[in-house]
Amino acid sequence: MADRLTGYRILILETREEAQFSRLLAEQGAEVLQCPMFAIHDAPDPAPIEAWIKRCIDQPFDDLVLLTGEGLRRLMTVVRRLEVEPDFVAALGKARKFTRGPKPGRALRELGLEPQLTTEKPTSEGVAELLSRYDLRGHRVGLQLYPDKDHSALIGAISAQGAEVDPVLPYVYDAKAADANILTAVDEMVAGRVDAIALTSSGQPRRLFDVAAAHGVEARLREGLARTPIASVGPVVTDELHAHGVSPAITPSGEAYFMKPLISAMAAALSATPPRNAAS
Repeated sequence: MADRLTGYRILILETREEAQFSRLLAEQGAEVLQCPMFAIHDAPDPAPIEAWIKRCIDQPFDDLVLLTGEGLRRLMTVVRRLEVEPDFVAALGKARKFTRGPKPGRALRELGLEPQLTTEKPTSEGVAELLSRYDLRGHRVGLQLYPDKDHSALIGAISAQGAEVDPVLPYVYDAKAADANILTAVDEMVAGRVDAIALTSSGQPRRLFDVAAAHGVEARLREGLARTPIASVGPVVTDELHAHGVSPAITPSGEAYFMKPLISAMAAALSATPPRNAAS
């Protein structure tokens, strides 16, 4: 049914896929309160990205690991500025492509390419586990990273298999630009004007608590979260919540750690109570 969330106000903290998540919720009738957690910018120094692109074209990787769709799209911005898109896409086509979850796969399909292998668990640990099943000895592995994460364990795991890892980080986060959004979201939860908060990455609860602590409103954040059902997309997010002494009320069934199962779980859980904002 297309109106399962009609009247419910859902707070989302998604950034890289915010537009898609918002659209999927709106299709179910939800009112979406958007709170971007970060502003995303191209890497300030384009030289390492340009050099990585050149290496990829001159000697295509044996394997390519894409951790985010945003990363590939940011790479393509540089590729198009350099006017080497046909050569770059052809080089990507020669590599065996691993993706962390479905989002990088969608970005590949925009280029007419397909991933050969996608992780069952959309985490860095899931990527390492998937790669461990394959012989990478002597392979050159291109690895697209994302900001605010220590990737040394993943790089080390790939290197330990005898591969040469060539990483690239094509974008950065500007966290401070979104502080005001987060403080407003805390106020909305405390006021009881949010029916659920949906968390789709472990960085989101971490960022909520970091900003709240920096602005002296951690008690208000905890009050707001206590009043608001928390929807967690999967165990990585749930573990981060537990680290802050908070537990989700809503999680998808099985091991479907994606947006659509999360939305279905929210619709099922919230249907037992009327929307809070209906009376506001």
